[in-house]
Amino acid sequence: MNNVKTNTDVILIGSGIMSATLGTLIKELNPDWGIKVFEKLGAPALESSDAMNNAGTGHSALCELNYTPESKDGSLDIHKAVKVNEQFQLSKQFWASLVRDGKLDKPGDFIKAVPHLSFVEGEKNVNFLKRRMEALVNNPLFEGMEFSSNHEKLREWMPLMMEGRGENLPIAATKIKYGTDINFGSLTRKLFNLLERSGASLNYNHEVLDIKKLGSEKWQVKVKNSTTGHVEYHISRFVFIGAGGATLPLLQKTKIKESKHVGGFPVSGLFLVCNNPEIVEKHEGKVYGKAKVGAPPMSVPHLDTRYIDGKKSLLFGPFAGFSPKFLKTGSYFDLIGSVKPYNVTTMLAAGAKEMGLTKYLVQQVLLSEEARMNELREFVPNAVSNDWETVVAGQRVQVIKDTESNGKGTLQFGTEVITSEDGSIAALLGASPGASVSVEVMIDILKRCFPEEYKEWLPKLKDMIPSLGLMLSEEPELYKKVQEDTDEVLDLKESKVILS
Repeated sequence: MNNVKTNTDVILIGSGIMSATLGTLIKELNPDWGIKVFEKLGAPALESSDAMNNAGTGHSALCELNYTPESKDGSLDIHKAVKVNEQFQLSKQFWASLVRDGKLDKPGDFIKAVPHLSFVEGEKNVNFLKRRMEALVNNPLFEGMEFSSNHEKLREWMPLMMEGRGENLPIAATKIKYGTDINFGSLTRKLFNLLERSGASLNYNHEVLDIKKLGSEKWQVKVKNSTTGHVEYHISRFVFIGAGGATLPLLQKTKIKESKHVGGFPVSGLFLVCNNPEIVEKHEGKVYGKAKVGAPPMSVPHLDTRYIDGKKSLLFGPFAGFSPKFLKTGSYFDLIGSVKPYNVTTMLAAGAKEMGLTKYLVQQVLLSEEARMNELREFVPNAVSNDWETVVAGQRVQVIKDTESNGKGTLQFGTEVITSEDGSIAALLGASPGASVSVEVMIDILKRCFPEEYKEWLPKLKDMIPSLGLMLSEEPELYKKVQEDTDEVLDLKESKVILS
């Protein structure tokens, strides 16, 4: 039985943080627009946005060393670190505006203040970390960052990691108090609850089968209702594909020219989780190290304090793996099915370029439980296997595309937005830094896809996000005010910054 549904203004495919953010922004800016959400699974935020499927870090380059790459001449490039931090500030302001207006409750359910630390071993890395701190600390966004190679001070900062550690090994850390731990699953569910209260239609157990252009202005989305078995047709003038790993195959169905010469490579992840309360209480912070040679940025090792559904726990990882699935709930044919005549050369070129990544993934897949524990012991020397268990984390699809600078088959590690020339459809690919910068990325989609409306929306956007269009790193007084306001509303008391 087929049902042709009535038109709507916006269709969102996928029920993760990206769709939730875009839908919420649109409803805030134009409450009269109709929104329909289609999700294959039975509830929101069960894939990439689920708390256990991502790092839960408010990514703002406070501790992530890969955002400050070192050049061959030894100089450090901090531009990406500053950009990511600026993007995260927009997210915090937007969330705070919703809490302030009574539209989101209990911010402690989704965000908590947790110190961010970087940790390195060896003289060369200690020197790098010190220079990184010196390059960042005078920027308002990183003010308050401390560096120490003193073992006694490090025992204050990270007591669990210092137990059983040799006194003579050169080690160092930086610490900054106003980092955050974020439960993106909880945040996503709160945003979808808000959307539903605002009149959006949320349709779970609805799988999108096809996306087809109707004329020059509208899209027809073919959807299967898994509960009834019925196939439905929904028509909209704008479609957003935010379906995590499923975005690429859905984007290919649109046949827009922007979907050509784009591929994806799936990378799975595992975490070691400690639920021994005695061990968990000895650590408070997100401690990031340096990635191993050949490892993708998403595999930077880190030991994290996490607050998930009211419970404090400790996670270490992620360990990379390989599965041809594009989602945890996907198909083993996802990867081969994504290879098309128009992107096969792109995919083959990536395979030739990324032998180091392939070797790294093979090594990771072959790791035994004891080998994973030995990697953990580089962070926690006294770690005991019985205190830790392995949990399967999320599935990510890294974008492969042809670029002018690096040629065919270039593996991308950031968040990629693809929009049609007429702005009637948009898709989000990639992962890092992903959820943390969701607000900035979704505002970019609004700007690209609704240029005329965006001009009218801008005053409202700036009311919700005071620093929009500005660089807080160049506006220390505004940053101080924004930081104090958002921290007060989001109850991040430990994260307050006092600027000189």
